[in-house]
Amino acid sequence: MGPHPAVAAIRLAVRRVLHDILNDHPTPEAGPHERPARPLVLVACSGGADSMALASALAFEAPRLGIRAGGVTVDHGLQPGSDLRAEEVVLRLRELGLDPVAATAVTVGREGGPEAAARDARYAALDAAAVRHGAAAVLLGHTRDDQAETVLLGLARGSGIRSLSGMAAVSGGPGAARRYRRPFLQLDRQTARKACMVQSLPVWDDPHNADPAYTRSRLRHEGLPALEKALGKGVVEALARTAQLSRDDADALDAWAGQAESSVRDAAGLLECAKLYALPPAVRRRILRRAAIEAGAPAGSLFARHIEEVDRLITGWRGQGVINLPGKVVAQRQGGRLVIRQG
Repeated sequence: MGPHPAVAAIRLAVRRVLHDILNDHPTPEAGPHERPARPLVLVACSGGADSMALASALAFEAPRLGIRAGGVTVDHGLQPGSDLRAEEVVLRLRELGLDPVAATAVTVGREGGPEAAARDARYAALDAAAVRHGAAAVLLGHTRDDQAETVLLGLARGSGIRSLSGMAAVSGGPGAARRYRRPFLQLDRQTARKACMVQSLPVWDDPHNADPAYTRSRLRHEGLPALEKALGKGVVEALARTAQLSRDDADALDAWAGQAESSVRDAAGLLECAKLYALPPAVRRRILRRAAIEAGAPAGSLFARHIEEVDRLITGWRGQGVINLPGKVVAQRQGGRLVIRQG
């Protein structure tokens, strides 16, 4: 008798991702008296149902493919007893057979709001853990439900098609373009929870996930249920499908902008307004956004309204002055050139 369907589904999703990781990191040939070096894959685990299901599937599948499996949990320090909870997660991961396993404490700042600040601190810790252990990849437990929420948040921000593309199945960290893998983007949250239940895996439900003070929590418990009540079942699946279609379009436009950028710069590297004006708006705005980020504007704080203001220096030039952007970056038009620099 095979495993429960929920367990089988999460294991299959992880197995596919591990095969992709092996293709990206083939095992080097060993000498006659050496054991071949096996790649290490870490799972980021909070102790919640999604990441515990992911950890159990990794512990099951990795040895069968000759992969070492480890785990890391991040203590954000935002709740009393968070350090003890992190120690419990470490113990559970070790009981699954993962090694190495570690807990990392971080200090969460305030920039961008509490959710964004916690996310930034978490990814910095995961990046550091991956480098420290020489991991080939880090698995994240985001589900199809998380993807739907991310699409709706992007829609509410009005930040364009890239925001609607949600989370990528594969994304990068500093110096590692394909570090993060999300095996569960095609699986719903209930499948992960069911897999934990039938395997008797203890899970921790983060109270922040039910706290209406957080935007994502309100969306999860109020917004999405209201949409499903109004539009019928299938909203989550449709939003996840929208994310993939939007990502394909955004990737194509990004590639176009990358190819066009050199053609709109003069010999000194300055952007020429007349040549920018001739480009389609979607391509032109991508070039402007990239230039602002290169000048020091934080990507997470650079919204569509900022880029629209800069774009008007090209499409609606009326002698307007300097445009202030996040990160103390300024944009201004000078002699037919667009100058974006630190102010």
